[in-house]
Amino acid sequence: MRLSKLQRYRVPLALAGATAVVILAARFAPAAKRTRQKGGGKPRRVVVVGAGFGGLAAARRLVHVPRVDLTVIDQNNHHLFQPLLYQVATAALSPDDIACPIRDTLVRGGRATVRMQRVTGVDTNAREVVCGEERIAYDVLVLATGSEPTYFGHSAWRKLAPGLKTLEDALGLRRQILGAFEQAALASDPAERDRLLTFVLVGGGPTGVEMAGAIAELAHDMLPRDYPGLKGRVRVVVVEAESELLAHFAPGLSHYSEQQLRRMGVELRTGVKVAEIEPGRLKLGDEELVASTIIWAAGVEATPVAKWLGLKPGHGGQVQVGPDLKLPDHPEIYVIGDAALAVGGDGKKLPGLAAVAKQQGRYVAERIVEELDGPAAAKPFRYRDYGSLATIGRNRAVAEIGGMHLRGVPAWLVWAGADIVFLMGFRNRALVSAQWLISYVTHRRDSRIIS
Repeated sequence: MRLSKLQRYRVPLALAGATAVVILAARFAPAAKRTRQKGGGKPRRVVVVGAGFGGLAAARRLVHVPRVDLTVIDQNNHHLFQPLLYQVATAALSPDDIACPIRDTLVRGGRATVRMQRVTGVDTNAREVVCGEERIAYDVLVLATGSEPTYFGHSAWRKLAPGLKTLEDALGLRRQILGAFEQAALASDPAERDRLLTFVLVGGGPTGVEMAGAIAELAHDMLPRDYPGLKGRVRVVVVEAESELLAHFAPGLSHYSEQQLRRMGVELRTGVKVAEIEPGRLKLGDEELVASTIIWAAGVEATPVAKWLGLKPGHGGQVQVGPDLKLPDHPEIYVIGDAALAVGGDGKKLPGLAAVAKQQGRYVAERIVEELDGPAAAKPFRYRDYGSLATIGRNRAVAEIGGMHLRGVPAWLVWAGADIVFLMGFRNRALVSAQWLISYVTHRRDSRIIS
């Protein structure tokens, strides 16, 4: 009997041990080496627009440099860990678990001005960032404003099939998903109940796969207890234009992901494109899906940085940058993250990943410090690929790390540990670890509030 209990809880025990190690390591490890500083000279006004992964990485390196007068501008007052937004949308985590105030990260112990404003343009001649009627002068500008969902010319679809990029998006989807369960419990018409309990994910990349698995698990864990009359009635469908899900992963991992989703009851429509989205329905060629909830995870495009700079946008609205991430005609302006069209050492376009943005942010900060006394030669930016991860559900994930291909529990533990490490702040790491452990053991999701 004792052995069976140990076997039953071996995965949560392993998760608890792994998360404790990474939290303590992140909390008590020696501080990272600070950016090299130079003495003397006039302070340089550095403005960072965007406090996502790239912008915050640059700002955290620069905030302690005496000769840098740092200003960070973001339309929100918080940094958001976007990879876990789908868990907020599916009631596994609360918004505060994956967000932290920018001021807590930068102002405390450092010297930075944080402004919660919306940027509307950049005056490159005057070297000023335009925020409505206000202008903020800069000597060096770092644009790290990220991306937003793209609907490939079908702007009317935005309201019918919301994406998942902000806390507001996640909370709106959570309200819609949980509200659909509540309405279905009251519905007397079987067709209406089926419509309410059908969820369609457009896009079979990591976001679509993770969201589909999370909704399927939410239904499996919650419906038998809270809505016994709805048990087994939820329908989750993933639509992907490519011939397979997670197309950028190794074929074996892609196949595993599809196999696991099917075991969870998720329907897959691969190799088909969305022809039309109307209120409550989606057309795929000759097939029509009737669904109350359609979620868009089919692609992103850069925020309007190119428009601000008066440049012709490249692929996905991105801005072409040089090997040093500067604008060719404006060496005082860096563009990083999803807004930048940058290439790696192999000449291929860099992917829109958090790891790319963070490495670019640190690189740019080093360049800014090196050039405090004037232009300085530097090596071009080189991205170090540490691998790709995607989770499908409980004990189900895939990972590519170097030459290793992991799946199942090992990949799931690596995914959980990596997310906890990259979360901002000791508090968030501890809270998410505790939430995951409790949810794993109890099969409960306690963030099921409809506001």
